[in-house]
Amino acid sequence: MAQPMTSELASSALHYHSSPRPGKLEIRATKPLGTQHDLSLAYTPGVAAACLAIAADSAQAAELTVRQNLVAVVTNGTAVLGLGNIGPLAAKPVMEGKAVLFKKFAGIDVFDIEIAENDVDRLVDIVASLEPTFGGINLEDIKAPQCFEVERKLRERMSIPVFHDDQHGTAIIVGAAVLNAMELSGKTLSEVKIVSSGAGAAALACIDFLVELGAKADNITITDVDGVVYRGRPSMNERMAVYARDTNARRLADVIGGADIFVGLSAPGVLTPDMAKTMAPRPLIMALANPTPEIEPEAARAARPDAMICTGRSDYPNQVNNVLCFPFIFRGALDVAATTINEAMKLAAVKAIAQLAHEPPSDVVARAYEGESRQFGALSLIPSPFDPRLILRIAPAVAKAAMATGVAKKPITDFVAYEETLSRFVFRSGFIMKPLMQAAKADPRRVIYAEGEDERVLRAVQTVVEEGIAHPILIGRPDVVETRLERFGLSIRPGRDFELVNPQDDPRYRDYVASYLEVAGRRGVTPDNARTKVRTNSTVIAAIAVKRGDADAMLCGLDGRFNSRLAYIREIIGLAPGVTDFAAMSLVITSKGPLFITDTHVRHDPADFEIAETALMCAQHVRRLGLEPRIAFVSHSDFGSDESPSPQKMRRALEILRKRAPDLQADGEMQADAALSQAIRDNILPSSTLKGEANILVMPNLDAANIAYSMTMIIADALPVGPVLLGGALPAHIIRPSTTSRGIVNMTAFAVGEAQSQSRVAKTQAATLDRAIAS
Repeated sequence: MAQPMTSELASSALHYHSSPRPGKLEIRATKPLGTQHDLSLAYTPGVAAACLAIAADSAQAAELTVRQNLVAVVTNGTAVLGLGNIGPLAAKPVMEGKAVLFKKFAGIDVFDIEIAENDVDRLVDIVASLEPTFGGINLEDIKAPQCFEVERKLRERMSIPVFHDDQHGTAIIVGAAVLNAMELSGKTLSEVKIVSSGAGAAALACIDFLVELGAKADNITITDVDGVVYRGRPSMNERMAVYARDTNARRLADVIGGADIFVGLSAPGVLTPDMAKTMAPRPLIMALANPTPEIEPEAARAARPDAMICTGRSDYPNQVNNVLCFPFIFRGALDVAATTINEAMKLAAVKAIAQLAHEPPSDVVARAYEGESRQFGALSLIPSPFDPRLILRIAPAVAKAAMATGVAKKPITDFVAYEETLSRFVFRSGFIMKPLMQAAKADPRRVIYAEGEDERVLRAVQTVVEEGIAHPILIGRPDVVETRLERFGLSIRPGRDFELVNPQDDPRYRDYVASYLEVAGRRGVTPDNARTKVRTNSTVIAAIAVKRGDADAMLCGLDGRFNSRLAYIREIIGLAPGVTDFAAMSLVITSKGPLFITDTHVRHDPADFEIAETALMCAQHVRRLGLEPRIAFVSHSDFGSDESPSPQKMRRALEILRKRAPDLQADGEMQADAALSQAIRDNILPSSTLKGEANILVMPNLDAANIAYSMTMIIADALPVGPVLLGGALPAHIIRPSTTSRGIVNMTAFAVGEAQSQSRVAKTQAATLDRAIAS
């Protein structure tokens, strides 16, 4: 369904799609082309060997080309989201978005293909002719009822998986939710009464699939914009006619009474609270219209406190989101070279999803909900869309079903090894920030932005407000901020969406001056200096706000030098108890996964105990992201191959860390290639206590860390996050002048998470003290 398009959302979306380069996709070479020999292998004459091998044995295409990991996302643009028949060219941004989801969630490469053809047979001919190129076809946004015929004919003609996600993706998630709801309510699917609102591709596919799962067609009534689908009704197609009832009922209100399940894939507000009250005990209400459901969850719960409720929205429990399944279904199908995605494979996906909801929440999900258990129940009928275990459960289940039904041309012989491969992919998906974002939404904190007039900050704050991840406070001149908000087409406004601190006229000015003198008066700051800085220096203002408790965290650094900003933070906020100095951790998200590098900005030539301290603080942050820290102390030496001072320092740092935190997986000293490759490390020291690829590189000095960080960003075209300032008494971060608005949003989530963590620690300490006093 289309989301309401506000002017600021439209402006932000256009900026997102156009900058820094148009579109959301690119094609990259996976093999080197650095020499004439490389060129002779990639193209003529060497490429002939690959061509002849495939000509002799078509199965070799899976070994010698990208085909077996390449999916076509195909549309003719006749039913694009809720936008309708906008045509294939206008559908391209949506198809690119689908391609990104395939890649990010399951590592599947995609070509989006938009076809200017509405005739079913000609469209089928075009798509079928693409079979030599692709390992699978994902049909998207083709209007009903033509979509049913297109898929059926393609499945008959093609020997690769063809999957219409609008139908089957939604149906699979709905099926998993229904199975679990029946279990919780103690009902039997074959006996329950089901009423649907909507008779499009997704709705009919859901109903068909529920019948496949055991529901009785005689117990199902479907309705659409014209009311109940009854026998003899003029306005219905062949697919709808299957569920036409002999009835005099004509409206949803006439048939909803006594219903156990409501499946809504239609329009906002069609199910009223009064209708919900007439449903059977413990009903399942699936109000999936997005962003405004058929009934608001609050209204449904007020009318029926016993109801189990699903929506299509991310801000409520039980989100029915196709991304829960389609990337992983294709992953399993492609990995066994399946010739189709059959009913057994879809059923396997349903059962895998339903079963995962029964499992205890993963660390990632638990962190996302700030420790809330989210155990299996009415609020957890289906897993979270960002549960990292989805690929680990669905892909193998689909692959096994393909093998069991004889449609796998390349069966997997070692599922332990296969699942290990999938496990390694989990944290290469690029969605590393999701747990922090979700945790921030669950308990947003006040974040003050020193450079509140900067365009990037204003755009970031628009996103922060829309996503609800923080309560923003901006430092800036009101007239400048208002003018720029208008210029950039942003809807956020001071006083409503964020607090604005005017450095030229703030009622707390005298108090802030007094607070500054209190912490810095014995460090050479005179009253005149204090008054000037509290009027003119936004970093000082932000730091004092955090120190006084007027804000929970601060971000600064967009228009100045790191060290000058750090000096004010050191002076005003200070160090956490027991920490010897600040340090900086920088995250780079590469195609191979997240990599944390420290210390990139603060400690020039740290001693061994400082390096160990930095590694420990870094590990604590990494765990908040749902990752298990794997620490490599990096040097030019490999496990004692050199006895110069730097490698010796790194060895001592490792020993100090092991004494302070023996549970951490860490080793060193080692070179960077050994840190990032288990195979290289095994050749050097098979007994290394570090297993897998290191995700934290602890450098011997600032030069090495900063150079590694900067080079990785450019060479690997990585997404930078940070730097994250470690060791502060309160959350304060100094971001790079080159940081984008998305980078500011990411750092906002980091800052909120840190503030949440410190608040929990403080509450725990207070409770401990209260118990001690009481005893």
